Amino acid sequence: MKADLKEALERPASPGDLQPVIQASNLHKYYDTGTVRVHALRGISIEIRKGEFVAIMGASGSGKSTFMNIVGCLDKPSEGTYFLEGTDVSRLSRIELARLRNERLGFVFQAFNLLNRTTAMENVELPLIYAGVRAKERHRRSLEALARVGLSERADHIPSQLSGGQQQRVAIARSLVNHPSILLADEPTGNLDSRTSVEIMQVFQELNEKEKLTIILVTHEYDIAEYARRTITFRDGRIVKDQPVAKRRVASEVIASLPLLED
Repeated sequence: MKADLKEALERPASPGDLQPVIQASNLHKYYDTGTVRVHALRGISIEIRKGEFVAIMGASGSGKSTFMNIVGCLDKPSEGTYFLEGTDVSRLSRIELARLRNERLGFVFQAFNLLNRTTAMENVELPLIYAGVRAKERHRRSLEALARVGLSERADHIPSQLSGGQQQRVAIARSLVNHPSILLADEPTGNLDSRTSVEIMQVFQELNEKEKLTIILVTHEYDIAEYARRTITFRDGRIVKDQPVAKRRVASEVIASLPLLED
């Protein structure tokens, strides 16, 4: 099984037959600050297909965060069109954007954003509570999501009883509990040590390969970007590079090569 996963991870992606889930055309975004207009995005056009694992890179101020806010339905472009799974996001109201966001997108951030006095399962349940899902179904889906990230045995632990990597796994499980078609991860390894960062990338690689989940990852770390299949680099509001990862890292292999941590 592990050999099959390794072979799949190393195999070049072939998205040609897959449907695009994200189609952005000539996106511009302006911010007016007094008498100054900031041009954050300058004609971004991009297509991401179902099942891709894409890393977005760029320095602070490059436009990558603005782009991710639009992709995540947290903001709208000033000009251009954005289709999310065939829906023209540019034309939606704020209420419609919120509904689309909750139904189709999962979010993982650098900060874990867990409630300190609630268990892992209760943290994962939160989106389902907001969605009005009944308690029995919430319980089932939360345990299922924790199992997907290898943390079902920690369901009853509160955040202070979990390591940083385990807390991030809980956050990932929470992002999966509504069965999103796209996972957006913004610097998810930023608060983690090197080994734990690779373990989180292993979770992402397995979700992408085994479940064909589309993942868009923002990172400023080149070694983290190499766990994706494709990298897109932003600079000054434009895409300056869009290319497949030439030599992809396989997280399970990297973990096996690392020295064991001492107590």
